[in-house]
Amino acid sequence: MKLEELIKECCKQKIAAQAEVYQLFSGKLFAVCLKYSRNYQDAEDTLQDSFLTIFDKIKQYQNKGSFEGWLKRITINTALQKYRKKEPSSIESKEVEAIDLEEDDFEDSNFDLNFLLELIQKLPDRYRLVFNLYILDDYSHKEIAEMLKISEGTSKSNLSRARQILKKQIEVHQQKKSKCNERTEKHRQIISR
Repeated sequence: MKLEELIKECCKQKIAAQAEVYQLFSGKLFAVCLKYSRNYQDAEDTLQDSFLTIFDKIKQYQNKGSFEGWLKRITINTALQKYRKKEPSSIESKEVEAIDLEEDDFEDSNFDLNFLLELIQKLPDRYRLVFNLYILDDYSHKEIAEMLKISEGTSKSNLSRARQILKKQIEVHQQKKSKCNERTEKHRQIISR
């Protein structure tokens, strides 16, 4: 069934069409949920809530723009609503000096993208949300401020702080790796004698 037909059938609350839309998009939307959730269980809950909202509001989709983009926007909004309900005032932070992550920080061939994603997941919520929205999902600070009900300055500050934390964690990781490589080389030399 074509996507347009699926959407029409979902508007009629047809369970088979809803199941097919879920099958088609749940994987990608779950990845979005993981970015904005603290853990796997929260991400699963967010995904389910997102699909409830999607099927409730599917008649509002007007075939303008990408359907997947519309789904993603609902999913992000659902995740942010869940976060605001859980911790309504914890997004605010103090201003900090901006420190940018340079592309060179990621050029190390030993650098593991999964490790970076783990680091992002470990960021405090207020930093992780802004980092994901700005860096990974291309929202502006103005849009983020509106979505999270914070000032643009706080959005910029939280992004800067997230970058600081990530940069420091990457440096620590690279130092540990360097020491490990030095020990491995010494062991090779001893064995080679």
